[in-house]
Amino acid sequence: MIHALETLWQNAPLLLDGLWATLGIALASTFFSVIGGAILGMVRASWNNAVVQAAARAYLELFRVIPILVWLFVFFFAVPSAFNLDLPGAFVAVLVFSLWGASEMSDIVRGALKTIPRAQYDAGRAIGLSGAQLHLRVILPQAVRRMLPGAINLVTRIIKTTSLVVLVGVVDVVKRSQQIIERTKEPFVLYAFLLLLFFALCYPLSRLSRRMEKKFN
Repeated sequence: MIHALETLWQNAPLLLDGLWATLGIALASTFFSVIGGAILGMVRASWNNAVVQAAARAYLELFRVIPILVWLFVFFFAVPSAFNLDLPGAFVAVLVFSLWGASEMSDIVRGALKTIPRAQYDAGRAIGLSGAQLHLRVILPQAVRRMLPGAINLVTRIIKTTSLVVLVGVVDVVKRSQQIIERTKEPFVLYAFLLLLFFALCYPLSRLSRRMEKKFN
């Protein structure tokens, strides 16, 4: 035990460097996922144009059916090769995770908005609220409560999925751990650290999501 702690302490600067990279990619991806997903979800919930609905559905299915790793390879290897671009791995990771996260977030937003009874809209208009007032004061407060558990679950999925970035050359906490293992020959200590690290990052969010789901239901 003491030897394991010594190994982690001696390599703490490298592990922290990798952890910041992991958290940076996760936070940036979450930010763009929420913004993009909220806009797309509201469009899907309120705009009944058949072409718009079909395009949004196709986008959602593409990122739901095709593995994230395939999308990473497409944007890291295929797209730069076809268009003579030089895309850093971290940029590609944020781009792919954001596109995927936005597709999932749009479904959460759309589902929450669709659960608001039609009578709420009619009652708001009956008391003279404008469209903006109706959404800000009546619809969104209810919808946000309903979408929060799903949104928090999506954040945990984004954090876990960041472990794939090592395959496109990003030096994250997994890559740093591999480098330390090659030097120290102590895989058990480093992989146990990774298990505990991702558990510590994701479990509180998972518990929070379940508590909110119970509370709002």
